[in-house]
Amino acid sequence: MPERKSLLIRVDPAVHDALARWAAAELRSTNAHIELLLRSALFRAGRLPQEVGELPRRGRPPKVESELIRRTRA
Repeated sequence: MPERKSLLIRVDPAVHDALARWAAAELRSTNAHIELLLRSALFRAGRLPQEVGELPRRGRPPKVESELIRRTRA
């Protein structure tokens, strides 16, 4: 997966609070929710690049097979 870019934005505190509440309601971080909204806006405008990567999966990463084998033998 390519390295992700950092972006500093300034938003009105009320807008940030509304975004944070919305993100929490959907079990996302505010950062992940902003990226989701930006991608959605780009897609609707027909400006989402073809080479854009997938959004990182939410939640715990999948277990590695060796870890599964080790746990079943214990």
